[in-house]
Amino acid sequence: MLNKRDNIAARVSALALVPTRDGRSLVKFLLAFALAASGVIVSVPLSAHHGNASYDSTKTVTVKGTVTDYIWANPHVFLEVDSKDNSGNTLHWTIEAQNPLSQTEVGWTKKTFKPGDEVIVEIIPAKNGQPFGRFGVAGPTAGLATQKSLIVINGKQFKP
Repeated sequence: MLNKRDNIAARVSALALVPTRDGRSLVKFLLAFALAASGVIVSVPLSAHHGNASYDSTKTVTVKGTVTDYIWANPHVFLEVDSKDNSGNTLHWTIEAQNPLSQTEVGWTKKTFKPGDEVIVEIIPAKNGQPFGRFGVAGPTAGLATQKSLIVINGKQFKP
């Protein structure tokens, strides 16, 4: 039995030993709740991540144009480029790279691209023909290997 001299922590831990109406202890309930909450927390990022199914990994496209934006943020780094198509119309390309940490490992920084830079980049295009792609080279090993892509910035080839 607890008395007034016992501290609050002792009273709270004593609750863990009190059975609930159906005979289960509060400890078992809290343990089950913590496990369920952990499972949900761990699975949310997995369901949010996407694959490469939207890209045509059998093709490589070379985009020549002017950088309009460079987004250095999680979950992916993006390069936006205005380019002309064969008819002279402007296409606004959005090109995906890996996350900032992975890009840092291959020599990229927050300042690799700046708006106004003239670039030539090799990308794997979207299957639906929209001006969207990801850095990489086509073929059986087509991954997000940006260090294998052709990247020219203001006339100088970028080599990580």
